[in-house]
Amino acid sequence: MALVFILVLVFRETFFRQNNPEWLETSLRAIGLFSLFLGQLIRVSARGFKAEYSKNSHALIEGGPYQAVRNPMYLGILLIGFGVVLLLFNWWVVFLFLLIFSSRYVPLILSEEKKLRAMFPGSYEAYCRRVPRMLPRFSALIKVSVREYLPVKPAWFKKEINSIIPLLILILLFFLWRK
Repeated sequence: MALVFILVLVFRETFFRQNNPEWLETSLRAIGLFSLFLGQLIRVSARGFKAEYSKNSHALIEGGPYQAVRNPMYLGILLIGFGVVLLLFNWWVVFLFLLIFSSRYVPLILSEEKKLRAMFPGSYEAYCRRVPRMLPRFSALIKVSVREYLPVKPAWFKKEINSIIPLLILILLFFLWRK
């Protein structure tokens, strides 16, 4: 990640978006901010739900955000990163981000799945057949209310404060930088 950060700074004209029509900039900002906030909300919900209902990792979690996707925390990270790319960078950086994200998180997800299969034989396989790994099915999302998929409690936000504050600072710096 440090190498990517240095490359972006050194070649900022290549990476950062410049001279787009105002309507496109406005659209990219709106979609980027929505993606950032949705990703953060998913992370808060997933992390809080897991902490409250996993019984110290001794129970398979199938409710809350885990009924939409098996890896909601990683989906949240994906959406946050996608939002940052839309706010700041040229369109092609989306592919670079997806490559970096995949190389980092796909092996981690596969490793976690292996552990869960060993911990919860049978029940985890059934869960995998019902629930997609990363991207929710639209048909499943419309069956249940958003509150059931994304429950949040104020205490859960406290646990994510270390990611929420940098996110807010990033957004503030972005808007100050663009003026």
